[in-house]
Amino acid sequence: MNIFRFAGDMTHLISIIVLLLKIYATKSCSGISLKTQELYALVFLARYLDLFTDFISVYNTMMKVVFIVSSLAIVWFMRLHPVIKRSYDKELDTFRYYLLVLGSFVLALLIHEKFTVQEVFWAFSIYLEAVAILPQLFLLQRSGNVDNLAAQYVFFLGAYRAFYIFNWIYRYFTEPYFTRWIACVSGLVQTALYADFFYYYFISWKNNSNLKLPA
Repeated sequence: MNIFRFAGDMTHLISIIVLLLKIYATKSCSGISLKTQELYALVFLARYLDLFTDFISVYNTMMKVVFIVSSLAIVWFMRLHPVIKRSYDKELDTFRYYLLVLGSFVLALLIHEKFTVQEVFWAFSIYLEAVAILPQLFLLQRSGNVDNLAAQYVFFLGAYRAFYIFNWIYRYFTEPYFTRWIACVSGLVQTALYADFFYYYFISWKNNSNLKLPA
């Protein structure tokens, strides 16, 4: 565990807390893409197939459980909660996310570190996470104005991936046999997808105004 990995995990955790706070405090999921949340739930379920077979540390196990449970809870709130589900922007959340799932799975079958069920699903989760934010960004772009909590959620989610880039750089120079190149390349792609959002987020912060993404 290095400081960049820990910082990435904490910013990821903060993004989830911000999203749950928005949903719980406002009783609304307006501005949040259900499709992105379902993709993240699928990412964590596929990645952590080793939850009951491989023990690394208490911290590692706790984070896996938190990410799985929180992602499923968010999907439940948005789909089934009698009040919160009414605020879901279904007419704006129209990204064809099944193409992301299909494309990621095919890529995982073709490019993986080892051809085993666990490794193929790990690669699938990495590829899918790289593009899982697209429905959310698409929804925000279509909606125009972005509320503060939704903007903070996406910001911390992007910051988490940025910290992980530094984590991989650190590991490359400190570990003799660093092999997670799939995660590195996918992480760079994922961070690049946030570039436009970060630019407008900075502009809104600088001008002390609401975040607006161009259509």
